[in-house]
Amino acid sequence: MKLKEDLNPMLLLLFQLTVGVYGVLTRLPSYLLSWLGPGPQPASGGSQAQRALRDKACSVSGEAQGPYRALASAKRLASTMHPGVDTLDKMFEHSVQSFTHRDCLGTRELISEEDELQSNGKVLKKVILGRYVWMSFQQVQQVASDLGSGLAALGQQTHSNIAIFCETRAEWMVGAQACFLHSFPVVTLYSTLGVPAIIHVLNETQVKHIITSTKLLETKLKAILTKVPGLQHIVVAGSRASSWPGYPQGISIHNMAAVQELGARPENVARGRTRPRPSDLAVIMYTSGSTGVPKGVLISHSNLLAGVTGIAERVAGLCEEDTYIGYLPLAHVLELNAELVCLSHGCRIGYSSPLTLADQSSMIKRGSQGDSSVLQPTLIAAVPEIMDRIYKSVMGKVEEMSTLQRTLFTLAYHYKLEQLSKGHATPLCDKLVFRKVRALLGGRTRAVLSGGAPLSAATHRFMNVCLCCPVVQGYGLTETCGAATLSQLWDYSTGRVGGPLVCSEVKLKDWVEAGYRSTDKPYPRGEILIGGGNVTMGYYKKDSKDQEDFFVDECGQRWFCTGDVGEVHQDGSLKIIDRKKDLVKLQAGEYVSLGKVEALLKNCPLVDNICVYANSEESYVIGFVVPNQKQTLALAAQHCVSGSWEELCRHPAMEELALEVIGEAALAGELERFEIPCKIVLSPEPWTPETGLVTDTFKLKRKELRAHYLDDITRMYCRK
Repeated sequence: MKLKEDLNPMLLLLFQLTVGVYGVLTRLPSYLLSWLGPGPQPASGGSQAQRALRDKACSVSGEAQGPYRALASAKRLASTMHPGVDTLDKMFEHSVQSFTHRDCLGTRELISEEDELQSNGKVLKKVILGRYVWMSFQQVQQVASDLGSGLAALGQQTHSNIAIFCETRAEWMVGAQACFLHSFPVVTLYSTLGVPAIIHVLNETQVKHIITSTKLLETKLKAILTKVPGLQHIVVAGSRASSWPGYPQGISIHNMAAVQELGARPENVARGRTRPRPSDLAVIMYTSGSTGVPKGVLISHSNLLAGVTGIAERVAGLCEEDTYIGYLPLAHVLELNAELVCLSHGCRIGYSSPLTLADQSSMIKRGSQGDSSVLQPTLIAAVPEIMDRIYKSVMGKVEEMSTLQRTLFTLAYHYKLEQLSKGHATPLCDKLVFRKVRALLGGRTRAVLSGGAPLSAATHRFMNVCLCCPVVQGYGLTETCGAATLSQLWDYSTGRVGGPLVCSEVKLKDWVEAGYRSTDKPYPRGEILIGGGNVTMGYYKKDSKDQEDFFVDECGQRWFCTGDVGEVHQDGSLKIIDRKKDLVKLQAGEYVSLGKVEALLKNCPLVDNICVYANSEESYVIGFVVPNQKQTLALAAQHCVSGSWEELCRHPAMEELALEVIGEAALAGELERFEIPCKIVLSPEPWTPETGLVTDTFKLKRKELRAHYLDDITRMYCRK
């Protein structure tokens, strides 16, 4: 973004004078009150800027390698929010008692849908949606109880696995609560999983019952039922069908409402239920398979509760007045954690999808409203890929503005950055300049949680400024229930993931080969180890070699070796700086961190997505790039290169032009010469979970990408 120093000094002075006068006037009442006396101080104490500068964690051993704990849990790690509430069913019961008739889960009404022919000949489904229809906490508990009893009546056994293979929707959470109530371990499957992975998971976990949707039943499950011989009952969410012709014998298909009615019968209610213990298995969460075949992570009730407790403590002010919008995959630990945190504090959850989230989303009919505009959430979780898209989309529109508008935006942006560093609000800028950007998420968002992958500093700064609310970045893995660290709402620093949560602790392990040691200056560095009650039970049906990353120390604390490399700053905040699996040694001995290079190059306007590849037998790095269509077409027109989109992406001249732009961005980002891709291939098709090249949270699947671009790798490395 254009620097303030490049702007007209008179415009800069006029702008600063205007917002300065407005700022003084808006803060005048607080100044006057401070003269009269100190008055009551906020519970957390001090101004926002002062709180941001305070220590977040300390080394409880006094050694540089840690372990580091949050100051609030330096003596003892937290494991639950309320005494005696030590399982997930008890947690929800506590919420029902506290928020009985409050809105809990909401679903938008479908008014109409139609097929719309696009200019490129493709047909897209468009929908018009109505209001949100809500179930109260009490209603959700009753429906979940009936569903659980109904599943038991269909033969589902206590402590036997049951699968949920469904899109993110209210029925997913109702099904999960039913299983938590009745001690049925939930096997999670992403709705975008490929057929071989679905077969593998269902057969490995030996499930007899599965909860799914009509769409997934017809498009994925129907074709593989003969390859999953153990499956007996399919419960379909959102369907009213009473018969299902064309399915194999031995498979019973029920709509969810019918199973609930079955469970509500007196004889089935009278059976009662077996309550889970804290150590009982709650979820077998299959990782998204970024490194191969998905592995099932064994998560107990106490594991999830510890993680939820840690996250909830860090997100200040959670209450029944908050509204959360759920659209990320509930089969991912980030979304499941976020929703459980909300349920534990009485926040209502309105369901959405990436295709209906905003007014401009692909399934929303032009002129009608997306889910965020209708729901107006106060809380949202997002993965960096989605925020990168918002950042590039807004910046593209800024470039199209008139000179005056663009100058005003730049002035307001840099002014607000300064004010945020001082802990000051900027109501005039928020209202006049950033209101439309804030409206993309409904206009009422007070906090955004970023997780699933590293968030670039540029995108982080931009979102903090333009969304007019803090964007907090967290760090965790499925193996640690998605919980380890999280930045505080008043910490506007970028590139860091905050201090340890009150449920966990962090240690650094020297990685001598790569030159990372706890004795490094100015900050100790090393592989990140996470300990605490949120560290899970291990992997499902894997041998001891697969479990080597888990260990128990001499004090009985369970730890997980993450494979990520971090440094701990003076205030106790963690920064992720590398990843062991992403480090490649080139032929000449230089180490290249693939993730680091990708994170920097994704800030280039020409790049929508990038995968950097390096072979230890070669002397240079190459890359696979999904180019930004608008920027690429403009570059082609500038250099008189013509053709269709597919032809442009395959044109050698465009590869060279794009490589030049990417090289300039790499040098501006201070990458070493050996880290900069020397050759690239442009992909005309975006990488989506449906293509199998990225996970549901848009992490790169390096193995699949390597196979997909194998011919290009051979060409770029000049092999015959």
